[in-house]
Amino acid sequence: MIEFGHLSHVGLRRELNEDTYYGDTELGLWLVADGMGGHEFGEVASALARDTVVREVKSGRTLVDSIRSADEEIIRQSRRRAEGLPMGTTMVALRTNDNRFELAWVGDSRAYLWNGQLRQLSSDHSYVQELIDQGAITPEQARTHPHRNVVTQALGVTDPESLKVETISGELRPGFQILLCSDGLTEEVDDATIGSLLSQPELSAQECVDHLVSAALDGGGSDNVTVVLLRRV
Repeated sequence: MIEFGHLSHVGLRRELNEDTYYGDTELGLWLVADGMGGHEFGEVASALARDTVVREVKSGRTLVDSIRSADEEIIRQSRRRAEGLPMGTTMVALRTNDNRFELAWVGDSRAYLWNGQLRQLSSDHSYVQELIDQGAITPEQARTHPHRNVVTQALGVTDPESLKVETISGELRPGFQILLCSDGLTEEVDDATIGSLLSQPELSAQECVDHLVSAALDGGGSDNVTVVLLRRV
């Protein structure tokens, strides 16, 4: 059985919430998308991505193929707009099947696993992550780097032939938790705080989510923040 909590908040400095999310225990699908493009385009892109992935997964397509279809749909809709301006979105999506999970992502929306300790499952498609991988900066320095919000992959923006939909799969045992979030959470809340909240068994999944979003707002709420938490019980 899966228990899950979910919440999206516009934050304290933005007028629009360009994040979106989805969760369905029967379908075994959860996702978070963080739109970009301004002038409401990000909001449109993330919603298009969500709706396309849900539709394609329901029709029996794989998670990766569904995300690639979302990329094509966003590009198609961008070209139809008179302005012709690109719009894009990150995405992190999870499918569960009994005691297994498959995770796929594009961009810097993240997935974490809690199994007694916190581990980041996804790896950001971002400029600062590339610097970390090269040994040029530390993860701590990345948190305050002036280009920390620059993503290197996004649906609707990256050339489809260069689009990298990364995947990872694993076991989802009783007591394990998987957290999906936009960077509005990780920008304001460090891993130690996330881990300490997920380690409290007296909190329901929804209470954990509520506390995490509150922590992001307390930290400054500089961006939209979206959190989805699954717990295998």
